[in-house]
Amino acid sequence: MDEEVRLYSPGALPRVVAIGGGHGLSTMLRGLKRYVRDITAIVTMADDGGGSGMLRQDLGMLPPGDARDCVLALANTDRVMEQLMTYRFSEGSLSGQNFGNLLLAALNGICGSFAEAVRAMGEVLAVTGRVLPVTEQDIHLQAQFDDGSTVLGESAIFYHKKETRKGIRRVVLMPEHPRAYPESLRAIERADLILIGPGSLYTSIIPNFLVSGVTEAVERSKAYKLMIMNLMTQDGETEGYTAADHVRELTRHSGNVVDACLANLCPVPEHLREEYNREGAGEIVLDWEEIEKLGVKLFTAPLLSDSSEYARHDPDLLAKAILELWRKEGRRTVNSRR
Repeated sequence: MDEEVRLYSPGALPRVVAIGGGHGLSTMLRGLKRYVRDITAIVTMADDGGGSGMLRQDLGMLPPGDARDCVLALANTDRVMEQLMTYRFSEGSLSGQNFGNLLLAALNGICGSFAEAVRAMGEVLAVTGRVLPVTEQDIHLQAQFDDGSTVLGESAIFYHKKETRKGIRRVVLMPEHPRAYPESLRAIERADLILIGPGSLYTSIIPNFLVSGVTEAVERSKAYKLMIMNLMTQDGETEGYTAADHVRELTRHSGNVVDACLANLCPVPEHLREEYNREGAGEIVLDWEEIEKLGVKLFTAPLLSDSSEYARHDPDLLAKAILELWRKEGRRTVNSRR
C-alpha cells in the first residue's frame, strides 16, 4: 500500500462527497484517498450491462459493478487481494463474471440490503471513506432521442445512439423519481466539497440527480460544487459536445448544482487522439466564455496520465489539483455561505 501523503493539516481538509459512477469516479477516488480521510462516494444504480446486468437479472439485486470499483479504489489492501477482487472468469458458466461482483452478491444475500453489503465489503477491504448507493430502488435509465424514439436500459442507449447518430434529448429514470438512500442525502448535507464526475454524462452522472431529493440536497448544501470535466467526448453519448455543453446538459436535467469546473490543461498525444477520432470522439473543447455565461467558473490543470493506453486522468494529479482548488477557492466560498 502506498504511504499516505497529506498536503494540508487535517483541519484544512474538506469533507468530500463524490457523485457519479464508472471508471472515472473510481480513478478520482484512488487519488483522493491518499490525501483525504472523510470521503463518501455516491454511486449510480442504473447500470444494466456486463456482469452487473447478469447478476441483476439472475438474482434481482442492484448492479454491483460501479459500487465494487469505488470500494476497490478506496481499499487499503495488498496486491493479491486487489487481483482477487478484479479477477474475471474466462470459462464455464461464470465466464465474463467478476469475482468482486460475486462477493458483493453474496454479501447482499447475507446482509439483507445492498447498502449494507457495500458497507460490509468496505470493512473487509479496509476502505478509506465509504461508498453509498444513490438509491436502493430497482431503477432503469430511459433516453429520449431527437427523433422522438425512446430506448430503455443504459447499455441499449449507447448502441442505439451509435447506430442512429441521433442526439439524446433527455434521460429519465423508470420508475421516475425513486427515493434516495437517506444516508446519501445526509452525506451531501454535511459535505464541504461536492465533486461531480468525471464519467459518462448521461449514464453515470445525470442519473444520480434524477433520484428524488438529490438535486435539492446539492442545491441546499453550503459545499463548494466542482464538476470534473472528462478528457474526451464519448462515442455513443457526447460526440461533438464542448465543456459548456456538458455543464448545460447537467444543469438542464438537474438544477444549479455546479459552482466551477476543473478541466485538463495538457494536450492528448496524437496517437491517442487518432484512436478516439476513428470512433467519432475527441478532446473536449474548453469554451471559456460559454461556461462563464452559465455562471460557472472554469479552472485548468495538468490532469492527463502519461502511463495509460487511453486518455485517462492521472489519479494523483487530479487529487492534488482538486485540493489546490479547494484551498484557493472552495474553502473561502464555503465560509462565506456559512
